[in-house]
Amino acid sequence: MPKPSSRLTGIIPSGKDGWEVHFEAMTRKQAGQPIVMLSVGDHDFDTPSETVEAAVRLVREGYHHYTQLPGLPRLREAMAKLSTQCTGLPTMADQIIAAPGGQAALFAAVQATCDAGDHAIVVAPYYATYPGTFRAAGASFTIVEAHAEDGFQPRAEDIEKAILPNTRAILINSPNNPTGAVYSRGSLEGIADICRRHDLWLLSDEVYWTLGGGEHLSPRALPGMAERTLVINSMSKSHGMTGWRIGWLTGPADIVNLLITLNLVSTYGLTDFVSRAAIEAIENGWGVKEIAALYAARRQVFLDAMHGTNGITVRGSEGGMYVMLDIRAIEPDDERFAWGLLDTEQVAVMPGSSFGEAAAGHIRISLCQPEEVLRDAAMRIRRFIGTHAERSAAE
Repeated sequence: MPKPSSRLTGIIPSGKDGWEVHFEAMTRKQAGQPIVMLSVGDHDFDTPSETVEAAVRLVREGYHHYTQLPGLPRLREAMAKLSTQCTGLPTMADQIIAAPGGQAALFAAVQATCDAGDHAIVVAPYYATYPGTFRAAGASFTIVEAHAEDGFQPRAEDIEKAILPNTRAILINSPNNPTGAVYSRGSLEGIADICRRHDLWLLSDEVYWTLGGGEHLSPRALPGMAERTLVINSMSKSHGMTGWRIGWLTGPADIVNLLITLNLVSTYGLTDFVSRAAIEAIENGWGVKEIAALYAARRQVFLDAMHGTNGITVRGSEGGMYVMLDIRAIEPDDERFAWGLLDTEQVAVMPGSSFGEAAAGHIRISLCQPEEVLRDAAMRIRRFIGTHAERSAAE
């Protein structure tokens, strides 16, 4: 057959990236083994019933036709109000473009800010799709590591050192996946200062903003940042709608207007009844407070169950749906640790190195399991740590 484009083949580089642990765990679970899945960030509960019933009603009422490219007007208005809450800055509907999920919003943000040959900076640890999204735009990027010893707070001086003449954007994620770190005001102000002085775009992934364990601070609200910040958001985590594929991008109205043409040649708008169900979910706040409280409680349950474990240090873990455990004192090779935990205790976790070298020597724990499962998993992890230490001493 004819050769595929290098744009496509270059999105994901060859080589191992640590996800093999998760894929093997899924295979074993599907084969009937009682694997405890702490490796994936998908809710273990269904979308709130009110949202589901709204969607069923809307399908029956005939809402299954084409929608406007930037999103239904009422959807954009609802998302603008939600963005006002998220970013702390008054937001209008023309500053919103709806997208089929947070990843599509991220793709749009990168396409809007980077040409082929441009350069970007990605703060790590990072969500797994970030590098491929820049590759899809033909842009190069530099990974700047946030250090575990700093609680995974990014250092502005490290970011500034990575700036090149063709740098156009910086991408950050807070609350962070995989670390659960919530970037402090000082960290965000340092990044904002760099963006203003070097005339850069800031791409801010805030999909976990309702799960931050406190008041959310968006860099969009900082002085001089509204005109250079694109905020990626989604209803997946906040409203329990992962499979519905509904997200949005907040930014200057001029950029949003240009992005409508990207939707013309990519998504061609969103699903009608899903859009209308999302409107009702936003306007009524279905599930938001309950989901936030659920994950806050689960985080505390797991941390309490792990408290006092020799050799384990908690890093980040203030928000989001994850806890990050520093295991370097026990086993520097996080993939080896994860494979051993899966084989001996049937617990699946993600090696931290899957998300960049900054998280090497850590394991990411997903909190997408009931409290009793998390307590049991913590007991198994503690048991594995004990036997692993004994084996290492014997060797």
